[in-house]
Amino acid sequence: MTGVFDSLRKGSRWPNVVLLLIIGLAFFALIYLVWTTVEAEREERLQTRQTALVIDELAELESAALNAETGQRGYLITLDRRYLASYEDGRAQYAPTLRRLRNLLGTNATVRQSELLDQMAQFAGEKFTEMERSVLLVQDGRLLDARRAILSDEGQIAMERLRRSMREMEEIERALLAEQAEDTARLEARILPLLGGLVLLLIVAMVLGSRLVRRAAKAEAKAAQAAEVGEARDRADLLARELNHRVKNLFAVVLAIVQMSSRDKPEAKPVTDSIAQRIRALLTAHEVSQGELDRELASLEALVETSLAPYRSAKHVANIEGPEVLLPAKRITPLGLVFHELTTNAVKYGAWAHGGTIDVSWKKSADKVTLVWRESGVTIGGEPERKGFGSLL
Repeated sequence: MTGVFDSLRKGSRWPNVVLLLIIGLAFFALIYLVWTTVEAEREERLQTRQTALVIDELAELESAALNAETGQRGYLITLDRRYLASYEDGRAQYAPTLRRLRNLLGTNATVRQSELLDQMAQFAGEKFTEMERSVLLVQDGRLLDARRAILSDEGQIAMERLRRSMREMEEIERALLAEQAEDTARLEARILPLLGGLVLLLIVAMVLGSRLVRRAAKAEAKAAQAAEVGEARDRADLLARELNHRVKNLFAVVLAIVQMSSRDKPEAKPVTDSIAQRIRALLTAHEVSQGELDRELASLEALVETSLAPYRSAKHVANIEGPEVLLPAKRITPLGLVFHELTTNAVKYGAWAHGGTIDVSWKKSADKVTLVWRESGVTIGGEPERKGFGSLL
């Protein structure tokens, strides 16, 4: 019984392991969820900062082109060299601005952004080349040629292309920022349901844990009770063995009294011998039924073997055959007496008295056992003159 409860306690470890795994997975899922949300917010902040810097650099590039164009036009109209200061500032500003813009996008730039950077560098170069050519023409005194160059719309076309590239670059950056913001919002919108699910999972795990604790406590209580029952059973077995020993001693005392009774009266010896043999048969049946205290049933084969054993030898041959049959305790004593009478009859008058053989066999059906006692090597002369104790049995 204790082994059963031990196995139950060992088997209950698996639910505990599963429960711990669930709690651990929930904990790691919560950490992962928080980490992904924080990471998304960090990336959104970085994208916001980058978008703002890109827009500032684009505005700086446009401002450089406009300042240079304003200085060029003012110098062409007024021939005042002070306007060349704005032109020179814009010319000196646009190349570093393009470099900063390219470094700002770096390897994170999309394919289209890389193309736009190349286009802006090309269009800005064309615009500043056109402005530089017209300024040089004015400085050389070729004012009409300078005005014709301006009226050719070459610079205006380059400026429009530059502006379109810058606007597209700005739209791409704003789209990237909006996409990152949507991802962050999606994660933030998902975190509350997931947190609720995780909390529910933890509550379920706690409930299951409390149930497992109660089951473990019950199992321990049953194990303790089983231990007490085992101790009581051991005490009962000890008492049963002691009682069995006393009963055997009682049989021995009774047998000794019967045998001593024939000493003073020799004419009573046949009667006392018969009584003694029957007492021995009862003792044999008792030993068979009490041979194993842990069993409530006794083996039919063991009972037959024990009954034949006192007389069985090389001259007295017996064959025993049959399936395993367990007899209830109430059947052992009468069957033991029957087998004793059959055995003594075989020794005195039957097969063993004439060198024959005893064959004992039995068959087992659904609800009964059929036993056959067959003696060979002897001839029965006729009906017996009287019926003894064996016939009565």
